[in-house]
Amino acid sequence: MLDILIIGGGPIGLACGLTAQKAGLSFIIVEKGCLVNSLYNYPATMTFFSTSEKLEIGGVPFITINKRPNRTEALEYYRRVAFSYNLPVNLFEEVIKMEHKGRHYDITTSKATYQAKNVIISTGFYDIPVTMDIPGEDLPKVKHYYQDPHYYALQKVLVVGSSNSAIDVALETYRKGAEVTLVIRSDEVSKRVKYWVRPDILNRIKEGSIKAYFNSSVVAIRPHEVEIKTPDGNITLANDFVMAMTGYKPNFQFLHNLGISLSEDQKFIPHYNPETMETNRKGVYLAGVVCGGMDTHLWFIENSRVHADMIINNIVQKQ
Repeated sequence: MLDILIIGGGPIGLACGLTAQKAGLSFIIVEKGCLVNSLYNYPATMTFFSTSEKLEIGGVPFITINKRPNRTEALEYYRRVAFSYNLPVNLFEEVIKMEHKGRHYDITTSKATYQAKNVIISTGFYDIPVTMDIPGEDLPKVKHYYQDPHYYALQKVLVVGSSNSAIDVALETYRKGAEVTLVIRSDEVSKRVKYWVRPDILNRIKEGSIKAYFNSSVVAIRPHEVEIKTPDGNITLANDFVMAMTGYKPNFQFLHNLGISLSEDQKFIPHYNPETMETNRKGVYLAGVVCGGMDTHLWFIENSRVHADMIINNIVQKQ
């Protein structure tokens, strides 16, 4: 029987594994995708807001010559950490259900059944996009994920959103020759946009290189056009691609199926003890951005690395 089963092989799941290993606990990490799956699916050109030392886990130095590391460097770092410490990571294995059996849990995955005294859920939030729920959102030209700007050269691209992902898409596709239009629900570009990027987008909007509709929303998407509700009335624009950078959310149904209580408001924040990270289910813990519910901006690698120590210390104290 395992001391711990960790669900999620992202940076925080790996951090929990490193801390459990140092404490002499038996564990495995189960990940439904590839190693650090969410980071792998980030845009190819993505640069982190955090500096490299803020992304370190397990006290392992993250070396880069850049002020802030990029996606490729992060993938290399976390892979080398996992390999160097021989972390037991089972990839492309999805957890299906979890049953309480007195002093332990039976965890059934797509490949096996495990017994563990404790379970750590570190599943992130990047797998499920927040949808606009409008006609035409299911068209192939609508994208909730973005990889590389070259694909959109010479195309009419509508970008929905005003935070980092949306602004990065707008600027990068514009610089590869796309005709870019931004649709923003509020009256300004988000204050949370990276401070070295925000002046760039504001200047592009001011000079007219990128058209922006504020206090506006997309109400319909058709094969070759989009309809936008603006303060001056609805308008229709010719369009080739819609980049719906509307955010992502944790798998709330998965948490519910595992018996984790969620807040009854629209934020769906999971119930947990902030001092131990233990949920309403004894021996089941949360780690990382999954703790924030719909407020996915509250937790990130930099400020949730401490969850690993909090959880493992609590487990050791109980034993």
